[in-house]
Amino acid sequence: MNQSVKTAVVTGANSGLGKAIAGALARQGYRVGMVVRNRTRGEAALAEIRATADTPDIHLFVADLADQGAIRRLAEEILERFERLHLLVNNAGTAFPHRRPSPDGIESALAVNHLAPFLLTHLLLERLAESAPARIVNVGTRIDTAMDLSDPNWERRPYRLMQAYGQSKLGNLHFTFELARRLAGSGVTVNCVFPGIFRSNLGGTDGAQGRFWRLVDILIGWALPSPDKAARPIVDLAVSPEWEGVSGRYLTRGKDLKAPAQARDAEANRQVWEMSERMTGLAKRP
Repeated sequence: MNQSVKTAVVTGANSGLGKAIAGALARQGYRVGMVVRNRTRGEAALAEIRATADTPDIHLFVADLADQGAIRRLAEEILERFERLHLLVNNAGTAFPHRRPSPDGIESALAVNHLAPFLLTHLLLERLAESAPARIVNVGTRIDTAMDLSDPNWERRPYRLMQAYGQSKLGNLHFTFELARRLAGSGVTVNCVFPGIFRSNLGGTDGAQGRFWRLVDILIGWALPSPDKAARPIVDLAVSPEWEGVSGRYLTRGKDLKAPAQARDAEANRQVWEMSERMTGLAKRP
């Protein structure tokens, strides 16, 4: 492996924003690991990016991020293939119209949107620290909500698509702020970025993108930015020298966003962290 080449891993890279981020990084000379759920679509995206970036140094990893066993196998494969890791972009996200349990019995939006990046980041963190300076970018959303820490798995409340999606994505902010605090001085930075509204396939045909987002696309899709345009500030945050050493920020287009009140609460960040450790099996045993 060429030690001078920087290595990045991007989740949710078979289409949309993740594919755009992976392609942009490849064109900037990065070795890129594309994490996808569907091998066929992933291989098509891989071939397209290789053609536009004119490099073979792009790698495909197939994993269902709702499945924590699959995430652990994914991390092992990444660590085996990449001796260095300079950038992790946690981009994959989803939403569902009805409560859907993951293979681990966790509500699937929470499993994919929050617990998957929490677990994958932890499993790759040592390699990132060894490769420092390194960056973690969590792709978030703009939402004003609070996580119900008494019922994060939606077992007692009536399930609401946008509430479940928003609370799971708020987990990205809790995770970003607490991880930044813990990583201070390590050479690894972590920030959360909201890419704005753009043409998306969030949730696929049976998720949020289903009926509602197809209607939005029909009515105003022409006015929405493309994933390539939405990816630009994320790629800038990931690679620009301007952001070297910057950590613990919540940004959109390079400007700070005010986080919801719960995510600005250090104690809430700690509680979400500990809950996430328990739900991913990372909690330290006595």
